[in-house]
Amino acid sequence: MKSGEARGQFWAGALLLAWLLSLILLMPLELENLPNPWNGGWQGCLGVLAVVLGVLLRTFLHTGLFIIGHDAMHEVLIPRDGRANRRWGRLCLALYAGLPYDHCRQQHQRHHRFAGGREDPDCQAAEEGLAPWFVHFLLPYLSWPQMAALLGLWATIAWLSTPFTPSAASHLLLFCVLPLLLSSLQLFLFGTYLPHRHLEKNGQPHQAHSLDLPPWLSLLACYHFSYHWEHHQYPGLAWFELPGSRRRSSGDRVPASDSQAPWRGPWPLDQARGQGRSIDPGKPALIVLLLAVGGATRPNDAS
Repeated sequence: MKSGEARGQFWAGALLLAWLLSLILLMPLELENLPNPWNGGWQGCLGVLAVVLGVLLRTFLHTGLFIIGHDAMHEVLIPRDGRANRRWGRLCLALYAGLPYDHCRQQHQRHHRFAGGREDPDCQAAEEGLAPWFVHFLLPYLSWPQMAALLGLWATIAWLSTPFTPSAASHLLLFCVLPLLLSSLQLFLFGTYLPHRHLEKNGQPHQAHSLDLPPWLSLLACYHFSYHWEHHQYPGLAWFELPGSRRRSSGDRVPASDSQAPWRGPWPLDQARGQGRSIDPGKPALIVLLLAVGGATRPNDAS
């Protein structure tokens, strides 16, 4: 096993374990016993700060699940064992948002193949502004079976948490639903909007550019997705290898070597080509359902 492969599997296991442990530790947190920040003085402020830090930690680790699935889609997570690579990808994307691995991989292949073009599923609403672009970015990945899987996962977590906390619904909202919403926005901002906006003006290959962030901030921003030119130029690199490529790229202008394939793995071009986005009229309702599920799961104050 090469060192890069071992590092990738180590980080995948570490992120998945940290995601699980953070959930186990935060779900029993007694929110109702935290001091009131308005009359509890500095102790109340510390309680609020602890909850905020917990939400941010869960958001960062939740994004990490998608990053593992993303590396699996590029077949760089476990390149010597395609079956294990796909299993890891399916597991992490299912835990992330009930996402089907094969569909996500096909959509992501189209993004790399047709970056910035009409058939790029992530950038078709690039000229419509931030909010419409974000909605169009989400729609291809939402479906009723996916939402059923996600709600089933949340219901299972709430059910398992009920013996340990009387306010499982509030905990689910804070440490599962909210991190998913923040994570999707994080992935959109640093993996699509900022790197791919002003496509016709940047003049860069792949219609993408990298953000000029130091490695520590790039990691916190979105696991180095901000080095987006390098990712499109060298899609065979794992997420933790992008800073090294960035240091050698001299401002997004190093040509790809002849040995760098545009994608690791077969291209389903016959399926991807010509498949413009057709929006199911029911899909916008899924976004409303996702945003409203927190309110639906709040505990009854009168009880």
